[in-house]
Amino acid sequence: MISMRGLVLAAMCIRAAALAAEPGEWPHHGGDHASSKYAALAQIDSSNFGKLEVAWRWRSADHRIAREKLYATGDYRATPLMVGGKVYAATSHGQVAALEAGTGRELWVVDPQSYMHGMPNMQPLQTRGIEYWTDGLAERVFVATLGKQLVSINAATGELDANFGSGGIVDLRNDLGPGDYEINNVTHGAPPIAVGNSVIVGSKIFDYILTNTSPPGHVRAYDVYTGKLKWRFHTIPREGEPFVETWQDDSWRKAGNTNVWTMMAADEELGLVYLPVSTATNDYYGGNRPGANVYAESLVCVDAATGKRVWHYQTIHHGLWDYDVAAAPNLVDIVVDGKRIKAVAQVSKTAFTYVFDRRTGEPVWPIEERAVPASDVPGEQSHPTQPHPTKPAPFDRQGIGADDLIDFTPELKAEAVEIAKGFRLGPIFTPPIVKNAGGKRGTIVMPGAGGGANFPGASVDPETGILYVESVTRPTGMALTAPSADTSDWRYVIEYQPLRGPRGLPLVKPPYRRITAIDLNTAEHVWQIPFGRGPVDHPALKGLDLGPLGSVYSDVVAEGGILVTKTLLIAYLAKRDEFGDRAATGSLLRAYDKATGALLGEVDVAARLHGAPMTYMHEGRQYIAAAAGGRRDDAELIAFALPQDD
Repeated sequence: MISMRGLVLAAMCIRAAALAAEPGEWPHHGGDHASSKYAALAQIDSSNFGKLEVAWRWRSADHRIAREKLYATGDYRATPLMVGGKVYAATSHGQVAALEAGTGRELWVVDPQSYMHGMPNMQPLQTRGIEYWTDGLAERVFVATLGKQLVSINAATGELDANFGSGGIVDLRNDLGPGDYEINNVTHGAPPIAVGNSVIVGSKIFDYILTNTSPPGHVRAYDVYTGKLKWRFHTIPREGEPFVETWQDDSWRKAGNTNVWTMMAADEELGLVYLPVSTATNDYYGGNRPGANVYAESLVCVDAATGKRVWHYQTIHHGLWDYDVAAAPNLVDIVVDGKRIKAVAQVSKTAFTYVFDRRTGEPVWPIEERAVPASDVPGEQSHPTQPHPTKPAPFDRQGIGADDLIDFTPELKAEAVEIAKGFRLGPIFTPPIVKNAGGKRGTIVMPGAGGGANFPGASVDPETGILYVESVTRPTGMALTAPSADTSDWRYVIEYQPLRGPRGLPLVKPPYRRITAIDLNTAEHVWQIPFGRGPVDHPALKGLDLGPLGSVYSDVVAEGGILVTKTLLIAYLAKRDEFGDRAATGSLLRAYDKATGALLGEVDVAARLHGAPMTYMHEGRQYIAAAAGGRRDDAELIAFALPQDD
């Protein structure tokens, strides 16, 4: 007689085999738990990409919420999933919908009403994705909402899972552990990740209230069937735990943040989950938290079943630059000097790529601790060294000196030099200064907190081991100032300093945005291209006949990331960035040659794309879908495909 456990295991094997045989599904935010953002599909290729047309569009269910209950929403960024002919999509307000994959016809919508649970900490609202899970019998969709809920939905029916938590919902205000902190600072937006019988959730925690009462961002796992807490991993160690000594003066008792606000990755075969961890409070002044501050700004590998730490690597010691590990790492098998390695590659805001054996945490290539400039901010004890990967080479500009300033003409160079005189310049990891110290307005930090590789992260072709990363050269003027009376218990808070270059041009040399292809088997850059035209039409550059400079990052920017297929690399740019016209609307969806970076095709999209693009195959037709709009009551999901007669 076959036991129920035997039936479940058999069903899981059957389901796994079916998924392996069907490359056309997209069951997780990054396509798979390896966060490859890759699909082995080739119907859409260089010969027909330009023929893509809108196959269907779905207007977000947020538009049905009574106006008095709505919050302002930011760009609609949620990445949809596709499993079994159904597209699953979240809305910015935390609703979840199921749609027919071929038509976009709505099948069901679940509204956990997270927006009714008090004012969300994160505004404007953004929910970046959801998670699909199956054991071969049950199918669930999980969403972590801005209203501090972990919601389990029956993927087949759209009903809340009555056996999970309380009526399908776990209250995420609980289970953070003891501490004197402000729980209202916690919210959610990134998708959870489900591995085995564990559904694992991070959190978003903010410094906006300017006090040292934010909670630590401990990562929690719940049983996928019952919603009961399975484990909690302390991202700030507790008393008696390893590395608590790196939070000197007992600062671990009050420090907060150090949370996983972005996407995670997992190796299901090994049963391991990879946690990209953010900076501790506050992002720019660490006088209240002396020491290296492990696990802040670390990649942490834990056992999915138990939450036990397997290994970790801290990319930044005692962070002062808001260099969160902001993206899911990429898991890929590579061959280095004839040795096969199960690797994990973590791109970063610093423009470094950190590559490890994902089982042991051993760096694939040496990472050196190098001396960095010391802070002269009163009360600050910056760390004397920072990790520098020796390979691969950085994929974007690091640090700033006179040779980095714009020099298209002698006049522009002279103006740039004059502007730069007002700031402290230096190599990467030059700390912020107190405003006006030494007659300087602040430190120019490059990459800035919004530069390098942010939350879209990188994509990887598992067949070649080539990593593709979009990055932004975005220097930031940073200065510390004393807070106004009775507004903060910190000695200093950040004050960003305007950093406009000559005549409105960027201060530094191009490219201002780029895509880099890195062969992880050799650690060599295969190619690098400017991503976008950039300010080539600026009057000050007239007659210079410049090639593409890379589009300049704007405040309303397309940040979708890169989709990789069997034959193409697909990404998009906002027209306002591409043409330097703030009145321009819409996006340019582009296809590039994976081997060379050559532009192969372009589709003019009237809507403003914002979500990470994904692709799937349904009934013999390949689709590319992405979230669009969101700031002007126009949030929608758009799916593109070739004309039916092609």
